[in-house]
Amino acid sequence: NVINSMGFTDYFLIVSDFINFAKKSGIPVGPGRGSSAGSIVSYSLNITDVDPIKYNLMFERFLNPERVSMPDIDIDFCVVRRGEVIDYVNQKYGSDHVAQIVTFGTMAARAAIRDVARAQGISYAEADAAAKLVPATLNMKLDDALRLSKPLKGLYEGSEDMKRLLDTARALEGMPRHASTHAAGVVITNRPVYEYVPLAKNDEVVVTQYPMTTLEELGLLKMDFLGLRNLTVLYDAVKYIKKTVPDFDLKKIPEDDKNVFDMLSAGKTSGVFQMESAGMTGVCVGLKPQAIEEIMAVIALYRPGPMDSIPRFIDCKHHPERIRYKHPLLKDILNVTNGCIVYQEQVIEIFRKLAGFSLGQADLIRRAMSKKKQAEILKERVTFVEGDPKRNIPGAVANGVPKDIANEIYDEIIDFANYAFPKAHAVAYGIVSYQTAYLKYYYPKEYMAALLSSILDSTSKISEYISDCRQNGINVLPPDINESEDGFTVSGSGIRFGLAAVKGIGRHFIKAMVRERERGGSFKTFDDFCRRMYGYDLNKRVLESLIKAGAFDSLGLYRSQLIQVFPTVLDSIAEEKRGNLEGQLDLFGETEEVHEVVLPDIEEYSAKERMLMEKEVTGLYLSGHPMDNYAEEVRKLGAANIGAIMSSFEGGAEIGEFKDNQYVTIAGVVTSIKTKTTKNNSLMAYITIEDSSGSMEMLVFQKVLNEWTGKLLEGTPIIAKGRISVRDEKEPQLLCDSISLLGAAGPASSQIKENTAVPKHEEPVKTSNGGRVLWVKFPSEDCPEYKRLLLIKQMFIGDEIIKIHFTDTKKTLASTCWIHPSLVRELKEMMGENNVAITDKK
Repeated sequence: NVINSMGFTDYFLIVSDFINFAKKSGIPVGPGRGSSAGSIVSYSLNITDVDPIKYNLMFERFLNPERVSMPDIDIDFCVVRRGEVIDYVNQKYGSDHVAQIVTFGTMAARAAIRDVARAQGISYAEADAAAKLVPATLNMKLDDALRLSKPLKGLYEGSEDMKRLLDTARALEGMPRHASTHAAGVVITNRPVYEYVPLAKNDEVVVTQYPMTTLEELGLLKMDFLGLRNLTVLYDAVKYIKKTVPDFDLKKIPEDDKNVFDMLSAGKTSGVFQMESAGMTGVCVGLKPQAIEEIMAVIALYRPGPMDSIPRFIDCKHHPERIRYKHPLLKDILNVTNGCIVYQEQVIEIFRKLAGFSLGQADLIRRAMSKKKQAEILKERVTFVEGDPKRNIPGAVANGVPKDIANEIYDEIIDFANYAFPKAHAVAYGIVSYQTAYLKYYYPKEYMAALLSSILDSTSKISEYISDCRQNGINVLPPDINESEDGFTVSGSGIRFGLAAVKGIGRHFIKAMVRERERGGSFKTFDDFCRRMYGYDLNKRVLESLIKAGAFDSLGLYRSQLIQVFPTVLDSIAEEKRGNLEGQLDLFGETEEVHEVVLPDIEEYSAKERMLMEKEVTGLYLSGHPMDNYAEEVRKLGAANIGAIMSSFEGGAEIGEFKDNQYVTIAGVVTSIKTKTTKNNSLMAYITIEDSSGSMEMLVFQKVLNEWTGKLLEGTPIIAKGRISVRDEKEPQLLCDSISLLGAAGPASSQIKENTAVPKHEEPVKTSNGGRVLWVKFPSEDCPEYKRLLLIKQMFIGDEIIKIHFTDTKKTLASTCWIHPSLVRELKEMMGENNVAITDKK
């Protein structure tokens, strides 16, 4: 009746139509999102999969009969196939009746400073320094920043240029900066969209020129088509599971599985939707959830504001005798959340049960509280306590609640109403969270393969999840030409690495390779692979990447052998193909002769060299990790897990076991070194080190660098100590005050044997009796780059020759150094490729 009287029947039927299309087409759809899950009509029309009666959800939180506003049904779709649903809507209602929605990026405080500085001719360094003095808090305004940040205030008062910059930025702050397309919003109209609103194009996508809020005020039908990656993960995991359990149905899994909750309680939350951050893991370990309702409550509480209630929530869960209700009428409302106000629906029910508000009236005051409308909050306090006969509200006192207790309850409601979460949303996401946890426990290979396939563009997350697989006894196998597909797949008792995560290999080539395997069977030899795949975008770059990733290892061939012969093999096949095109085919069209590739008799690369190759083409170590040999030593030293440090600061907040300025010890292998000259003309370095869980950048200054001249190089396993530093929007860094080598370790590249093929990116130059000369060209002897070279060279002491030429005086100086790839790369970045060269010694 409410839906009909508000005129929203068409809205529900349209949403139901495209959701049913998605489900019939096998496109994963979320169980619900937001307050729409509180409607039994949504559930009956298959818009949501959440039974609102089972979870005691409220229709009025979704559609309030006392406040006519557009319904808001947000829908989560599989992130890969979301576009198909939008295409369906375009086809069904006409492309001129459907448009996506514009959104305007506005000038935030820091961006306003930087943009204005650019226009006023102020240097980037000065502007950046000023911008970084603005506190890194969500929605921070410049006026508030000037009040809170003393250094910014000092800058404002101490410089006329800075005052002009900040005053102009304050005037422009919040103004539109650029237009883009809303990530999910779509508008559908009865007549062509251009009859209602002006249109524009953003990257060939037709969008309304009015933003979402204006469209809603005009009464246009707006809905959100959201892409949720975890739905794709669940869909792919179920697809893998059905290969061995054909009748598996995710909707039929039990909702009270003790093993699943025990896994979460033990902190094994990596890859579990909404639960995997370090902070959430800590909450799970403390709470030890044993029901979906507890997962829902954690999802609702784990946000700024309500987080303060988490300790009380956990304590009362384990000690129910400590739960205190300000009045017995609250018990039935709050017992499901251990006596804490968690959900918006609980706020509404308190108004209804204690003071006699209708659900619609209660939702109106809840909204007023969340928007901090003080006049309304003050007025409704009297109504809550004493009642309002005009609106037929008896008040709490009339229902037997003492006046002082009623006021205390009202105060608590004000505190929580601003942060309370819609239970309908928590229920829907709690279900998805539980489903991911269930699959991780009972089908770990299938689930982790699907999860890894969903984050192919994030090397750090792949590394994190592969580490989790290994900790749980799941072997992640290297790429293989006879097994790998584009994504990660289940292979026996392990997971096969996906080729789409290998640099330089496109999906078109991978799909062609899979089709060729299905057509002609497995590839039997290296030559067989090259011949069958020739013409399918197979080139030397692709082949080299496959070799370095270990994709041919299963054929029993050395990577060192294949690196030497692959260019010749491809060239000879190309020559044969050209000959065939010129009519040199056998008269009777017989199969062309199979040529056996002659492989050189050389040693295989060392394990360390193979790992370096894998790192080059995948960003990861696949066949092992350089730190594996030092695991016991690292454990005895009590080194912190780098991945745990990084995840403790996800989203810019301290949410894990590690804190800003905490002194820690970390261990890892050096993966990059970048040097910089400080203002006082000393050297500092940005050194990245990596363990099996992640990587972290360290700031290392001259004093520490002096102790490790010529020894601190890429590939060196080290122990580093220092303080965690979290600044602005940057990832955590370590302010390093000491470094020591692990074991008897030296630089990996110095241990490469002579006369073996070497990965191109780490090709070393001989370190004694050198046959090469490093040439570097500088504009003058006074230029800052030359002074920086003198500092950098201290890190690369050796007996090879470096010649330095100055273009202004034509003078050339000679000195000695160790010509290492890190030194050469640093010089090329500083001076440009054309000014750095290595020549044979004359």
